[in-house]
Amino acid sequence: MILLFRIAATHVRNRMRQTVVSTLGVALGVGFSVAMAGLMEGSQRDFMSTLIEAIPHVEIQDEQRAPALQPASERFDAVAFHGLRPKEDLRGIRNPTEALASLRDWVNGSMTQRLSGQAVLRYSGQDIGLTLTGVVPRDELDVSKIEDDMRQGSLKDLEVTSNGLVLGRKAAERLGADVGDTVTLTSANGVAKRFKIVGLFHTGITASDEGFAYAPLKAVQILLEKPDIINSISIRLSDIGEANDVASRAERQLGYKAVSWEEANEGLMEAFFVRNVIMYTVVGAILVVAGFGIFNIVSTIVHEKAKDIAILKSLGFPETDIQQIFVLEGLVIGVLGAIAGSVLGFGLSSYLATVKFELTTDVEVTRLPIYFSVLHYVIACLLALFSSAIAGLIPARKAARLNPVDIIRGPRDCSRCRTDRTSAAGNT
Repeated sequence: MILLFRIAATHVRNRMRQTVVSTLGVALGVGFSVAMAGLMEGSQRDFMSTLIEAIPHVEIQDEQRAPALQPASERFDAVAFHGLRPKEDLRGIRNPTEALASLRDWVNGSMTQRLSGQAVLRYSGQDIGLTLTGVVPRDELDVSKIEDDMRQGSLKDLEVTSNGLVLGRKAAERLGADVGDTVTLTSANGVAKRFKIVGLFHTGITASDEGFAYAPLKAVQILLEKPDIINSISIRLSDIGEANDVASRAERQLGYKAVSWEEANEGLMEAFFVRNVIMYTVVGAILVVAGFGIFNIVSTIVHEKAKDIAILKSLGFPETDIQQIFVLEGLVIGVLGAIAGSVLGFGLSSYLATVKFELTTDVEVTRLPIYFSVLHYVIACLLALFSSAIAGLIPARKAARLNPVDIIRGPRDCSRCRTDRTSAAGNT
């Protein structure tokens, strides 16, 4: 094997210019593949991190996963209902203190209760509709990251102001209101209550900044006429991997629908899977294109070293050894290209990680999310070596099938032999 490798290395070294070009082709393929994989996975992880930070890991809602059956349907197989009137009842999770206490016995994480409803905000003769959420500030800060988006005031101010209101900054700008101003909120039932703005937040999402507001839970329960009722329990787990199990157990225990973050974003998970398949397909295509350069140089070497192949076969080298020589030539170029490409990929990734973007004055400086993973280098290098081996194997098989007698005679000698044989046959 050492002798075969030395012969392959000599062939590659004698065509240094073509070797360098082919190596650069593989290096560029590996380098850009690693950088692209790091960028795409980094963006995916950054988006997932932002999503997980923005939503609860498990949310228990005030609804049933399946509608309750009518008593007659449970007893008879064929039942038809006409003019059925629903039972008038306030929708929501009743006695939330007991529900939270039962969950705290076994849930490893933080949880908070919320009551949300539609309301109309009025100030200086202008009205806007929004979703008003009643929260317990201390518990909400353990589950939500709204405090990071505060631009004026704090969510904690709701603890000391019974009629306090934390409003989106864009909504406040539309109304011309500011911190310290008193506004009026009117529920769908016509109940009106005055609130004092104690804080402004800015998430960068227009729908949230213009259509959401926070207030103390008790004040919202009075406004919506739902005493001791909430409509959701949000849970933030210490181990996010337990989300599905916690949701299933909570639903069995309380009887209300519990949705994990994975179930809520099931379509998004499928989109990420398809995205990864596309990414690795493109990476493979780049490296296959780089393999054509190796195929070209190995094919040229086979053509130029035909007499050397004949001599090796005359000395007793079997076809397998001849084939291995040219496969090794492709692998040598592939290994050199993979090493150079890994260095190039790391350099590109490091540079891209330093690129800054300033989208708006309200958002902090953003950098390209690059994820450094050894797996990216391993996959890119293995694909490069695979394409190099295939690119070297095709001309290697051709070289192994060459007949040493035909090579030594050459095409000119063979044509002369055929002419002599034709002349002899004509004379006969």
